[in-house]
Parts: sequence; C-alpha cells; structure tokens
Amino acid sequence: MIYLCLGYFEPEIMDARPKAEIDAVMRECQPHLAEFYKSGQVMMDAGLDLEAKCLRWVNGEVMVTDGPFIETKELIGSAFLIEAEDMEEAIRIASLHPTTQVSAGEEFGWGIEIRPIHYFEKREQKH
Repeated sequence: MIYLCLGYFEPEIMDARPKAEIDAVMRECQPHLAEFYKSGQVMMDAGLDLEAKCLRWVNGEVMVTDGPFIETKELIGSAFLIEAEDMEEAIRIASLHPTTQVSAGEEFGWGIEIRPIHYFEKREQKH
C-alpha cells in the first residue's frame, strides 16, 4: 500500500531564529535523510512552498482563493510517499525521517501525518 506523509512545522518559530541556526539544523537532517532513503521504500520526497491556492466549486463556477487553508498554526512543509505493507510499517519508515530524529524538531513544531492512499485511477509509470 502507498502512504502519503505530510510534514508539519510552525513557521513563526522557525522564522524567528537566525538563519545560521536553521542552516545548522538542516545540516543535522542530512544523515537522517540518507537513512530514510536507504530504506528503499521512499517513492517521492518533496518540500512544499508556502504559496498555495484553493479551488472550489461555488455557485456554478470555480472559485480560486489564496491559502494555506489548514485551521492551525502549523503549516505543511513537506510531503513524501512511502510504500509499506501496513500502517505499522509505514510508521516505522516515516520515523526514520529527520522530523522525528532531530531534537530541534520538537521546538519547531515538526510532526508527520500519515495517510493511506486509495487510488481512484493509477497511471502506469513510463520507463
């Protein structure tokens, strides 16, 4: 099964820190990312920009509004796909991610949400 993992953070806390401190934390993430990728079960890993748009059907037309849209002080900063047999294995793999390995993550409000993906339509990969 495929799992979508969303990485959260609190931007106000991270933005209040000096760039050198944030850079040091990001360097601390690198060995953990290497272990995470080495699992062989990471299908895709990407950081997300803060710019977002929301499309909704309203009164017979598509409305576009600015985002982000979650009702919390946390924002989604990354997304990754992993392949796992079940949720227990998905948790084990996601726990290799720096979000749960770097101690500064607690201070910055880092967290991961894991959701199974149920395909409506699956496109075959091109080789």
